[in-house]
Amino acid sequence: MKGMNLVKTEQEPLEAFPYKPPTAEILEKYPHIFKLKETLPPRFFKVLFDKVVALIFLIISAPILLLLKLAFLIEGWFIPQNAGPMFFYYNGVSAGKIIPKYKIRLIKTEYIEPEGARRHDWIAYSAEWTPDSRTYVGQFVKKFYLDELPQFWSVLKGDMSIVGPRPLSVLHYERDRAQGNVTRFLLRGGLLGLGHINKGTSEMGNPVYEYEYVDQYLKRSSFGLLRLDLWVIWKGALVIVKGGGH
Repeated sequence: MKGMNLVKTEQEPLEAFPYKPPTAEILEKYPHIFKLKETLPPRFFKVLFDKVVALIFLIISAPILLLLKLAFLIEGWFIPQNAGPMFFYYNGVSAGKIIPKYKIRLIKTEYIEPEGARRHDWIAYSAEWTPDSRTYVGQFVKKFYLDELPQFWSVLKGDMSIVGPRPLSVLHYERDRAQGNVTRFLLRGGLLGLGHINKGTSEMGNPVYEYEYVDQYLKRSSFGLLRLDLWVIWKGALVIVKGGGH
């Protein structure tokens, strides 16, 4: 049985990489973006907002994380195969650089490929999309995006931003670049993005939203960019409240 679970882990779910190559319309509308060769510099109000919000959310989420840890322990006591560490990370890419992408574990440890986990490869945890691989706590955590809470630490450190293109695993970043996309090279990865707030719809993975955000990043003042970020956060909050995680 355990061997069968490992085979499942090695099969990449289709949902893991919904991102598409830039269309002809994108190439025609945003040619200036594809000419950029360096990661875009940080914007003052965006960075200040990121750090303040990340610190506040880390403080607010501390009791939530403690309750989740207790729930993890209780579930592990009653169902030993669901026991294991609450936190893990795999290597992701933000602004073209490899960073640790912290998450809360959703799946049973028997579905985690040990060697890949030691290398912090995303593929070791790819059974996340298989419903029967998730723990009971993991199902609840995923539904309300609570598995993303540890990434506020990444925002506070400066590895990520609150708003930006979702950071991808190394495997998927390389595939994204091979498709011709550049947004995740130019900007820090975000907890929310213009494309990500369409999660659960046919627009999820449409690259036009990420290019529109880069275009606005270039055109807007520092304060104007913050206003756009606040709108994205509001839209993302509506998705979370509705339990849009899957």
